Amino acid sequence: MKVFNLACEHGHLFEGWFASHEAFEEQQNKGLVVCPFCESNVISRQLSAPRLNLSGATHKSSAIVESSGVHPGNEQAFNASAAQMLEMMRSFIAKTEDVGKQFAEEARKIHYGEAPERSIRGQATDQEREALREEGIETYALPIPSFLKEPMQ
Repeated sequence: MKVFNLACEHGHLFEGWFASHEAFEEQQNKGLVVCPFCESNVISRQLSAPRLNLSGATHKSSAIVESSGVHPGNEQAFNASAAQMLEMMRSFIAKTEDVGKQFAEEARKIHYGEAPERSIRGQATDQEREALREEGIETYALPIPSFLKEPMQ
């Protein structure tokens, strides 16, 4: 099993697990490796320290543990934080209307009183977001993984 540190074109960092280096290359060439945050398939490998599995070595260096910030109990705190973040995103999705690619147009209608005031979400280009900002319409970029948009089984 190979574990690679990966990054998308937007700078999101994540980890990918592959059967081999060749399996990673094959999946990447087919566009199957996607960012879990923004779903971009423009992915690059990042530098990472190799993990050496030496026979007879049964303990971790305390210097490595200290420098990585990983201590016993931190994993539970991280998992709790990740669960809270997912719950917040699900709540956000439930309380907003998805207007898709019509986001900029709909945001303007709401801002100028041409549509009822409500919380919306959708997609906008960088140019559309900049134009909205210049008009005094505040927006926030929040990448939402597609699996959160689907109903839970």
